[in-house]
Amino acid sequence: MPDVFAELVGQDDAVATLRRAAASAAAVLRAAHLPAPATADDPDDDLAALAEADEVDGGTATTVDPGAGMTHAWIFTGPPGSGRSVAARAFAAALQCVHGTGCGTCPGCHTTLTGTHADVRLVAPEGLSIGVGEMRALVLRAASTPSGGRWQVVIIEDADRLTEAAGNALLKAVEEPPPRTVFLLCAPSTHPEDVSVTIRSRCRVVPLRQPSAAAVADVLVARDGIAPDVAQWAAAAAQGHVGRARRLARDPEARQRRDAVLAVPRRLTGVGTALDAASALIEAAEAEAAASVAESDAAERAALQTALGAGGTGRGAAGATRGSAGQLKDLEKRQKSRATRAQRDALDRALVDLAGFYRDALTSALRAPVAPVHTDTAALAEAGGQKWAPEGALRRLEAVLECRAAIEANVKPRIAVEAMMLSLWRG
Repeated sequence: MPDVFAELVGQDDAVATLRRAAASAAAVLRAAHLPAPATADDPDDDLAALAEADEVDGGTATTVDPGAGMTHAWIFTGPPGSGRSVAARAFAAALQCVHGTGCGTCPGCHTTLTGTHADVRLVAPEGLSIGVGEMRALVLRAASTPSGGRWQVVIIEDADRLTEAAGNALLKAVEEPPPRTVFLLCAPSTHPEDVSVTIRSRCRVVPLRQPSAAAVADVLVARDGIAPDVAQWAAAAAQGHVGRARRLARDPEARQRRDAVLAVPRRLTGVGTALDAASALIEAAEAEAAASVAESDAAERAALQTALGAGGTGRGAAGATRGSAGQLKDLEKRQKSRATRAQRDALDRALVDLAGFYRDALTSALRAPVAPVHTDTAALAEAGGQKWAPEGALRRLEAVLECRAAIEANVKPRIAVEAMMLSLWRG
């Protein structure tokens, strides 16, 4: 099995930084003489194993300064698909690695990557935001001593979704961190709209970049066994997003949804067709979101009903069922919030595809020597670029980007998409 950083595509600088930090974290434990738990493969304490962490960047044995390169709070930034959460999980695994290197094979690495390590907690918002209650509970648990003797690690995906109160609760923990607790935040950028200035000032930033299409295609071929021509097409169409490229290469329904989105520019012949296209886009996003959460929603509801005594025949069964209405209502509220987020994520993927089409039209109008995002609609984009000229193509691209920004600012998706479609029609 490759090491924990193997899943990070095209992020050599970030990986080097994280490897150095993991080695420094191991040196901190070694300097403090803190034994790690014994394992079946390594029955002794791992102080000798940790010595391997001194081999940094090239395999030459050096003395690692305890704490150098390591800090208690990190922010992973980068565009969608760059691997922010992947980097955070890989770094968490390296911190829990009994060798201090992120070998990928020891129990610490394995349990972290599979999400079962007792000292690694992941916060992934199911709804549109992360509330203060959840954050306070997390900070309280993170203050405990690591059960495995190494580090308590808290991973917060989509840290830009923290409410103001939740951000303040996190700030207190970051300002006065518990011993051997590490906070790993993932956000699109360090802009104040994504991460507060006070939290940013107390964290070390690891910037990730968008992987090249060639790097993504190589990963699809090597790891997923996808044909090279399909991998190259999917990598270009996904614009550097590894997960989406894999989905396009494997899922016929995902390709059909993309084809429907890229057919929108040909349908915009008047106000009526623009509004019809908006309705079709919204309904497709709603259907995709409903399908993605239906199975988990049903399983959660069934589990809760079973826990509350549904179907029971005992003396207290009827009373337990009557008292379950409030909990079922809370579950429905959480599921509704998750469905709303899933719908917005599906709609955003469609808008990214549409933006790629108008980007191709713009580069064609400017005769820019760059490869198209959507090779299968390159001829249509070229025809659009000739018809609209650079100014018209740019206005249409800006309309799509403004729609994404409006939805992010909680404008009703239908209103934002209808406004976008009318702008695309008018040019």
